[in-house]
Amino acid sequence: MPGIESLPIAKAADQTIAVLPRMANRHGLIAGATGTGKTISLRVLAEQFSRIGVPVFLADVKGDLGGLARPGGDSPKVVERAALLGLTLEPSACPVVFWDLFGTQGHPIRTTVSEMGPLLLARLLNLNDTQSGVLNIVFKIADDDGQLLLDLKDLRAMVEEVGTRAAEIRTRYGNVSTASIGAIQRGLLGLEQQGGEHFFGEPALDLDDLIQTGAGGAGVVNILAADQLMQTPALYSTFLLWLLAELFERLPEIGDPDKPKLVFFFDEAHLLFDDAPKALRDEIERVVRLIRSKGIGVYFVSQNPLDVPDEVLGQLGNRVQHALRAFTPKDQKAVKTAADTFRANPKLDVARAITELAVGEALVSVLDERGAPTVVERALVFPPRTQLAPLDPAARTALIKASSVYGHYEQAVDRESAYERLKGRAAAHGGPADAPAPRGRAGGGAQDQVTKAVISIGTSVVRSMGTQAGRSIVRGVLGALFGGTRRR
Repeated sequence: MPGIESLPIAKAADQTIAVLPRMANRHGLIAGATGTGKTISLRVLAEQFSRIGVPVFLADVKGDLGGLARPGGDSPKVVERAALLGLTLEPSACPVVFWDLFGTQGHPIRTTVSEMGPLLLARLLNLNDTQSGVLNIVFKIADDDGQLLLDLKDLRAMVEEVGTRAAEIRTRYGNVSTASIGAIQRGLLGLEQQGGEHFFGEPALDLDDLIQTGAGGAGVVNILAADQLMQTPALYSTFLLWLLAELFERLPEIGDPDKPKLVFFFDEAHLLFDDAPKALRDEIERVVRLIRSKGIGVYFVSQNPLDVPDEVLGQLGNRVQHALRAFTPKDQKAVKTAADTFRANPKLDVARAITELAVGEALVSVLDERGAPTVVERALVFPPRTQLAPLDPAARTALIKASSVYGHYEQAVDRESAYERLKGRAAAHGGPADAPAPRGRAGGGAQDQVTKAVISIGTSVVRSMGTQAGRSIVRGVLGALFGGTRRR
């Protein structure tokens, strides 16, 4: 049986399989075909991490993880599984904070255009190399001119400005074609129509708000509402990649802690790597490899192990493999690949077992005290202790309003930035003097929200301004890794 410090997640014929907390930041993989039990495995891991005081961030792509906030154990399937495993199940709940890029099912999440940086924005806008180069020029000129890029209207205005000045800036920054300017503007329009404008602005997300504990020291489970977000997979995957990159850059090195500082679940992991250029994939691999020293554990959730590149797959030490189907040659290759990545068990035909696993059954291998993978075992995943049914809207709303961060992000604030300054410059030279009123102004009885927003803006200013006379607008970590300037 595992010791008190371990995190039991499954039971094989003669042993309980548990994740060791001090090995949990060495990442993991939950894989399997649709309907085989991946979400239950994710839920059980999240519950266990929360129990020992480790905050969790996960995306709720099906809208059924809100029940983590309520004690469960009364589902017939849960009762049956507990009896089968000989467990005395103690229903419990996790402290939960709900987030939503669109601000309807949770606290809004925002970042600034400058924080996102040109590399990730180019991926989000589906730009080619030439168009990406022009976007880099736009950001560079914004830096040099001291223009703050906070939201999409700032970026649109700056792109228009660069297009207007194309002949003037050619010798210093390079050629800026009308076609590239048009492609960027069309991409921004499409992003805005998909709801992307909700994501850019202030107050920007404070990462410390994701790393909290609740009553009794339990780790807070941060649930991102992703059912609507999944309709725009590029925005979903780019947002999660941005968040992972920000955690990588902002958090200090702590080596190998006794338990993770945060565990990050990346569901629908294939979206992260689909159509990603090799340079970006290389940087994702680098971030995953190095972020463990920041105390962050990254767990990819995917239907197929082949969705994750080999250079990343090799870093995922804690593995839960649910059933795979082998109907086609590609499926058979996936089964063989999954089987070959486990430490062999002479008592088990792994490739055959993968195709025979029942729902809620998995092949499990975790890292031992030395950091080596254990022999793979065929096991039954433990039942969750929280409510399986989705949380009803009224209960979700009540939890959102009771959250410690409620009121901090709800009111968007629009301060003077590139859009306002460029419009003012145009008006001074005889252009249209009236600009649309800034969005998101607080009013009437919301003084506490305004105060919190102002504090957040102050934090954002510190993040957004460098040391070079306050003119350098900072970039996300992936941009820095490609030669940009995060801190000057």
